[in-house]
Amino acid sequence: MGELAQGLVQAVQLILSGDPALTQIVLLSLQVTGIALFIAMLFGIPIGAALGLSRIRAQGIIVILLYTGMGLPPVVVGLFVYLMLSRAGPFGGLGWLFTTSAMVVAQVIISFPLVAGLTMVAVQSVDPQLRVQARSLGATRVQEMWTVLKEARIGVVAATVAAFGAIISEVGAVMLVGGNIEGKTRVLTTAIVLNTRTGEFELALALGIILLGIAFLINGAMMRLQRVADD
Repeated sequence: MGELAQGLVQAVQLILSGDPALTQIVLLSLQVTGIALFIAMLFGIPIGAALGLSRIRAQGIIVILLYTGMGLPPVVVGLFVYLMLSRAGPFGGLGWLFTTSAMVVAQVIISFPLVAGLTMVAVQSVDPQLRVQARSLGATRVQEMWTVLKEARIGVVAATVAAFGAIISEVGAVMLVGGNIEGKTRVLTTAIVLNTRTGEFELALALGIILLGIAFLINGAMMRLQRVADD
């Protein structure tokens, strides 16, 4: 309990001090996670909605792949991205290894199945009569999908929150492909690992508390937006 209390005090002191290194780590964490989540939502929500509304021949295989992706160990994703972006890999020429771009790629791969899979489930739970009513009113395919998504918005928000939680707290993949380079690819989770390994437990706890606080605030903001949309 003593270490936890000291970690909490140090977290508050770090935040109030405006430490440049801490600010850089926090901003980079939010940048990488924000970009990855946006890309995952951009593709995952429409694909998940389409899967929930349609019946195609390969749908069973696609759904199995999505569910498998939802359970992929992040370190395996990191290894895959590392091999793809290494000099011997097919995308080595991009020069993305040990950069924030590689970290974004890894986090997109982790978050996309969550967004698409949970959106699909949310859409499938909507009353089928809603689609019938939309079609009877002359709605196009896109308008029909939008109507169903609005009805399933709570599930879509839950999918987004789940994906955000998975990648903001992820460490294995970003450490493999980012390298935990100070000032360039060091984020909150990799900084926590580094400080724990060097015995700086109070600083590691402080960073952990800051990470939890960020997750709490952003998830709270998402839920607030959901309530405003419902009103």
